[in-house]
Amino acid sequence: MLILYQYVAPGVMNFGSPHGYLVEDDTDIFPTPDPHYVKKYYFPIRDLERTVDFEIKGEDVIVFLHIQKTGGTTFGRHLVQNVRLEVPCDCRPGQKKCTCYRPNRKETWLFSRFSTGWSCGLHADWTELTNCVPGVLNKKENKLKKLRYVLEV
Repeated sequence: MLILYQYVAPGVMNFGSPHGYLVEDDTDIFPTPDPHYVKKYYFPIRDLERTVDFEIKGEDVIVFLHIQKTGGTTFGRHLVQNVRLEVPCDCRPGQKKCTCYRPNRKETWLFSRFSTGWSCGLHADWTELTNCVPGVLNKKENKLKKLRYVLEV
């Protein structure tokens, strides 16, 4: 399974809320309504609480789709430096890439700028990634894999 993940910040975080975020009625980010403000994005609770099974010891790979100017560099660094794993990514000082192996074998579980570099080109889009990632992973790990895509936005 191949999981493509994009980070989207839905709103203000509130650690006092049981869901970890503010419900729309809990707060108004514009106390004095701005007549020019039009709400464009709505994040239903069912989308915010959706889960996907990820088997780090299996064949699953997270492919990070980096979109410019969305906080992707910061989030990408968090994936390799701050995620608590059985075997954390090995990030050495002075190196731009980290080694992110599965706990049970020397195969990568993360395909991102900070783990494999820009293997599919600078800021590769969905089409480029879906065409490029299988070949890069097969070449890197010397085996042919059939990938299943799950898009997480």
